[in-house]
Parts: sequence; C-alpha cells; structure tokens
Amino acid sequence: MKHSSSQTRSSSYLHLLLLLLLILPLICLFSNPSVHLYLIPALGSCQPVKFTETRELTPPKPTFRLLMGILTLPSRFERRSLIRLAYSNQQITGAHVDIRFILCNVTKEDEITLVSLEMMQYVDIIILNCTESMNSGKTYTYFSSLPILFTGEDKYDYATKSDDDTYFILNNLIKSLEDKSRHDMYYGAGFPFNEKDSPQFMLGMGYLLSWDLIEWIAESEITRSEPVGPEDMLTGKWLNMGNKARNRYNMIPAMYDYKGPELGDFIPGTIAVHQLKETTRWLNTLKYFNMKDRIRT
Repeated sequence: MKHSSSQTRSSSYLHLLLLLLLILPLICLFSNPSVHLYLIPALGSCQPVKFTETRELTPPKPTFRLLMGILTLPSRFERRSLIRLAYSNQQITGAHVDIRFILCNVTKEDEITLVSLEMMQYVDIIILNCTESMNSGKTYTYFSSLPILFTGEDKYDYATKSDDDTYFILNNLIKSLEDKSRHDMYYGAGFPFNEKDSPQFMLGMGYLLSWDLIEWIAESEITRSEPVGPEDMLTGKWLNMGNKARNRYNMIPAMYDYKGPELGDFIPGTIAVHQLKETTRWLNTLKYFNMKDRIRT
C-alpha cells in the first residue's frame, strides 16, 4: 500500500511539473509586446526566440507612373474580362501602370447590375458624368476629370486614351518612354499638325499625353468651348490651337492595325495593335505576344 501511495504522489508531482512547464511559456508569451515577431519561448526560459530576421524591403521607386484609360461601353463585359486577363499575363518592370476602364453614366437596368457586380470584384472602372455616344464629349470629360480624380501622390506622369480594340505591349511601351519628355508631350501614331483646320490625329488607335497637358485640357477655355466633335482629331485641334505638345513622338511602325493571324503579321518591338474588333483577333494577338510560350499549337 505504501508503494502504491508513493507512486500516486510521484505521478501527481509529475503532472504538476508538466503543467508548470506548459504555463511558463504562456506567461512569457503574453508578457511580450512584440509577440508577433517571435515563436513561443523555449521551455524554462522567458527570453524570446526569434524565428527569423525580418527586414522590410523598400521596393524600387518606379521610373514613372502611367494611367492606361480604356474607353469602353457598359455592355461590353466580356471584352473587359478578356482585356483584364490579357494584361494580367504581362509582367512589367520599371514603371507603375494602372489600367482603368472608362464608362459614361450607366442607365440600363441590366447594365447597372452587371457593372455593379464588376465594381464589387475589381477596382478598375471609372464612371464619368457623360452620355455614351460617339463623338459627344467623352474624351473631353475623361481628360478633364483626371486632375480631379488623381491628386498629390496619386498623380500620374502620363495618361493614355484608347478604345477596347487596342492592345499595348506594356514593357515595350515603358522602354520606349524612358528617353521621352515628361512635359508638353504627345506620343502616338502620326502627328496632329498635318492640317490646321482638321488635323489628322491618332485615327482612334490610342495615344498618350503628359500630365501637364491633361491639366491644361481641364483648365483651358479652348477645350471647354469645343468639347464635342470627332474626338481624336479634336484633341489634336486643341493642342494646335493652344500651341501645346511641342514634344511629339510618332511611334509608327511600332503601333499598327491588325493584319492577320500569321507570325509575320506581327513585328518585333510592337507597342500597340489596333482594330481588335473580334475576339478571334484578340486571341491571335495574345497567342503571339502573351502566350506563345504557354500555348501549344
């Protein structure tokens, strides 16, 4: 009986010891204000044990900030989904690029539902106070709204205007901008000064303006007095009337219209492909640029 009693006491002492050993680390844990940096301390010690040396690495500052504005219609949900997928497969370096879909007021009930669901999922849609109609001032509303929407550190160095049938190869675009001016600058296909009354300007392919020109569009009486008209040509007319965009860069032939699905229809160093009106054209273009190493034919 004594032997049994001794075993019971020994067992109780062992349980008590184990309990103390378990409680001790918890005491150390809750008394440590930097607990998120450490593991639970080693048994029998209140000194924290570092899991690893953690250093916050500051990402390199981008060379410039670029807003890609894609003018589209509320009904083109499938096209926006395709464009999101296309750009998500581009790994860019050297610049900060934001892609935004630009809509006017959404008025149809089914489109309100669709766009609302998109906006709950993504943060890439901007709705402007305008009416969706060809050449009815959407481009003016887009440019003149940007300085209000993006201020301070959110300002960009450049902003593009294109439609949803143009695809940019972002790294080629970024590289081509490295030696370009950041001020009073127009960048696109062709120059907007061929004819003073009706200058040939961009032909709808897409173009880029420096941020100071966008601020000028937002403030100028020239643009405010003539916001409606053939929109890409109208932008050229504004710049000519205001003696603006003294730095003009013609990116032809790196920006061109879609020619066909063959390899020879695309060129090395492409910056933008235009006239992607049908999904098949988008897929042929993506197969060549984004996915040629991932899709087996």
